Amino acid sequence: MSIRATLHQGNPGLRDDRPTAAPRRPLHRPLPPPRTGAKFQGRSVTAPAAQTSNAPLLQTRGLTKHFAIGGGLSRKTLHAVDDVDLVIQEREIVALVGESGSGKSTIARLLARVHRPTSGDIVFQGQPVSEMKGRTRELAYHRAVPMVFQDPFSSLNPAYRVSHGITRGLRLHRPELSASQRRAEAERVTEAVGLSPAADVLDRFPHELSGGQRQRIGFAQALSYRPKLIVADEPVSMLDVSIRIGLLNVMARLRTDEGVSLLYITHDIASARYISDRLVVMYAGHMVESGSTEQVLAAPAHPYTKLLLSAVPDPRAPLPTTIGADKGEPPRVIDPTPGCRFRHRCPLAIDLCATKEPALRPTSGGQSAACHRAE
Repeated sequence: MSIRATLHQGNPGLRDDRPTAAPRRPLHRPLPPPRTGAKFQGRSVTAPAAQTSNAPLLQTRGLTKHFAIGGGLSRKTLHAVDDVDLVIQEREIVALVGESGSGKSTIARLLARVHRPTSGDIVFQGQPVSEMKGRTRELAYHRAVPMVFQDPFSSLNPAYRVSHGITRGLRLHRPELSASQRRAEAERVTEAVGLSPAADVLDRFPHELSGGQRQRIGFAQALSYRPKLIVADEPVSMLDVSIRIGLLNVMARLRTDEGVSLLYITHDIASARYISDRLVVMYAGHMVESGSTEQVLAAPAHPYTKLLLSAVPDPRAPLPTTIGADKGEPPRVIDPTPGCRFRHRCPLAIDLCATKEPALRPTSGGQSAACHRAE
């Protein structure tokens, strides 16, 4: 069954407790549907994010990251991310979508401080992150903005029980807790991500869990720090289609029950539609469109977003002969030339696109798009 069909069913009771050894007691308790009561019919199952103030929780200002390739006379520069202005409000889920190489994961690593930006800055709760000097303030930021990585199989240490990964992080980020309190908190967050009984799960080794269960543990680790924002880098891309819906529901409930914001990075528009409040579309290191998920998907303003949506298979429609991007060349991100990076593949390109890079600006539809032809 395709991800579109699976998401359309909106069944929050799907399980991913496939045993790898002898059968044991089931680890999952079925998650109840989101409290808003909305059903998935081509729209988000979650209610609009509740805003506690006008100031965003996190925003980036001209965030740029370049990587040097080679050296000497052959030195070149890869433009992974260029001039990105991203805004995330409190209790909001923002989906960052785009094809491979668009800069999504680089943005995630910049927000998690795995990489340092070439230029630009990250502003968290009104304070530039570049001004957070010293170990105490750095740890406070990492505690508030943890990251869940794509690969659930390499994010846990196979030599230790599952509880070790959670309690070890608690010793670092919440040193005031005693050993018994750390264990109690580990059980609480394990239950919060839908793994039950928590004591049984925590006493297992990673190889005794399925991929979906391990990814839930990744979210439990992040949740144990009492975060404000969780950066999730393609958390469902390595999971079976039948398991993804359960983890998406976990993410939605983290916002509802724990008050956490999420940056959900994905190349899957169907899952982004299912869970997110706002959608940001990336192409070749640039933001090309941004707006509410409903607005962007109902009436996309940028040609690239339109081509992305036309590439999503629809079992109810006849098989198309083309999606409109059968000509042109891939984007050039190594020493790119001036102008719009999508112009070589764009069916609406004009002469201006070759000389002037379009700025992200509001459109009549309510979203923002970086296109000279957008209205």
